[in-house]
Amino acid sequence: MSCWQTVQDYGLRSLGIGERLLPREGFTLCEQVTLIGSGLLWNIYFGALALLAGFFLATALAVGKGAKNRAIRKSASWFIFVFRGSPLFIQFFFAYFAFLQLKSVSPAFDPFTSAWLGALIVLFFNTAAYSGEIFYGALRSIPKGDIEAADAYGFSGWPRFRRIVWPTMLRLAWPAYTNEAIFLFHATTLVFFSGFPAWQQRGDALYYANFFADKTFNPFVPYPILAGYFILLTLGIIAFFGLINRRLNRHLPQSARRGLKLRINIIR
Repeated sequence: MSCWQTVQDYGLRSLGIGERLLPREGFTLCEQVTLIGSGLLWNIYFGALALLAGFFLATALAVGKGAKNRAIRKSASWFIFVFRGSPLFIQFFFAYFAFLQLKSVSPAFDPFTSAWLGALIVLFFNTAAYSGEIFYGALRSIPKGDIEAADAYGFSGWPRFRRIVWPTMLRLAWPAYTNEAIFLFHATTLVFFSGFPAWQQRGDALYYANFFADKTFNPFVPYPILAGYFILLTLGIIAFFGLINRRLNRHLPQSARRGLKLRINIIR
């Protein structure tokens, strides 16, 4: 079988398109690259949707944590504390079994026991909590002079938040939020190693890398392939968020702009 035929057969297998059965013997490099790349589609799905939806909840949590109303402030603070204070793997585990119990009560909860929805909800809440804390820190770092200038120009309430507070908060928080986005995409590899099963062996990139490592007894081929895919994905995230960062800082002098730089950390 040619490599191009392998790509046609397994390129979208993680989505249920193409060959139904996984290779059983004679695992080629092309098969490993193709199937692991196919599984990466799930990682992109989980990360992109959770990040997009979590962005809005994170903004609400940041505002809520800084609210004057005690009930709103405490609710936002406890939400952030619970999801930041517990391991993501445990959150997947408890969410899956909670959804199973709800499924036994009503069949309407059946989709929640599948990774495409149940795991996505967990990632959504998790990244919203971390991002909410980042946004809250940026919210408190907004210079008082900006708020006073907004008041002097007659801005108040929602117009002041939309035109002054929110853009400034994003500008200050964006470098840290970019790191959260990268960590979120890396965290998607936990989905199919937690409570959520891979239906018909349709898993993510790590699922297929682990499959080949178990079958060939050689982890030094599939795992470097997996790492390579995630390095490329990380570079893409940095490039995309860098464009948004330049947009947020376009009004500042060139010397005052905070650019995103790729720094290699040997030890985290």
